Amino acid sequence: MTHTGGFQDDEFWTEFYDFLFSVQRHAQAESLLDTSPLLAFPPGARVLDLACGPGVFTVPLARRGFRVTGVDLSPAMLDRARKAAADTGVSPEYVRADAREFTRAGAFDVVLNMFTSFGYFEDPADNARVLRAMRTCLAPGGTLVLDLAGKELLARKVEPPKVVRRGEDLLVQTDTVLDDWARLRSDWVLVRGDRVTRASLVWFVYSAVELRAMAEEAGFGRVEVFGGFDGRPYDQDAERLVLRAVRDA
Repeated sequence: MTHTGGFQDDEFWTEFYDFLFSVQRHAQAESLLDTSPLLAFPPGARVLDLACGPGVFTVPLARRGFRVTGVDLSPAMLDRARKAAADTGVSPEYVRADAREFTRAGAFDVVLNMFTSFGYFEDPADNARVLRAMRTCLAPGGTLVLDLAGKELLARKVEPPKVVRRGEDLLVQTDTVLDDWARLRSDWVLVRGDRVTRASLVWFVYSAVELRAMAEEAGFGRVEVFGGFDGRPYDQDAERLVLRAVRDA
């Protein structure tokens, strides 16, 4: 079986769910919300979790008393997110929508976009459009937190292929640089017993300088870049590319 529809292919998310949203990833989200200065929001803040997936951040944010809206395009992921919320006894709002088109002017104090969920539209103008939509959703003084695997970080580990095992299942991921480092293609092969599933994702990758310029062009002010959720500099020791920006007016 082969999935070529990328992030818009709902079967892709279902088939590769255990590798995309492992127990460790859920635990990481909990830990970050407890410890990261970049995720220390005012009590009761209105938070938009854009590309929320199965509620990895949406649910723990709601448990902590934030007013959370999770937005995703995948019905399968939203079903899992709703179940996770119900199992935990919280009631965040979930909306199925395209990230380019979801706008509620001034309705949120925080917009989150986590775990490299940005840059997947084929037209670069559409990715810029997502940033503008994020800004529209923020109230004046509101904050965007956008988390990526930055281009500089990917350059360290694009080779060799990665092999991950979950129980008896085996995933092999091979990354290929495209268009002079403008984009990256990840080819995934999942071996589950006698069944082999292949999938490909292509997305734009950004350096810190490029992402900062995009945020500023989208109208954000006070744009900062960090090398991790602990607030470290984006330098040779960076673990992630985390951009924080403010809607000034």
